[in-house]
Amino acid sequence: MRIAVLAVVAALGCGAAFAADSPPATTATPSAASATPVKQLSLKACNKQADAKKLTGPQRSAFVKNCRRGKSSS
Repeated sequence: MRIAVLAVVAALGCGAAFAADSPPATTATPSAASATPVKQLSLKACNKQADAKKLTGPQRSAFVKNCRRGKSSS
């Protein structure tokens, strides 16, 4: 009988410990996920500008690289 009671108490204790660990993991995930789309959006915007300027090859690569860094080019 005592073993059964101890097993139930242990199971409830582990459940509470597991629940306490979950929220910090979920709060870290959205910030990491929100960082990625901004970078992709920047790449899309720079590629669109390169398309408008009809750049190709190394000139296009250099333009996109500088654009993503925030440097202006002529």
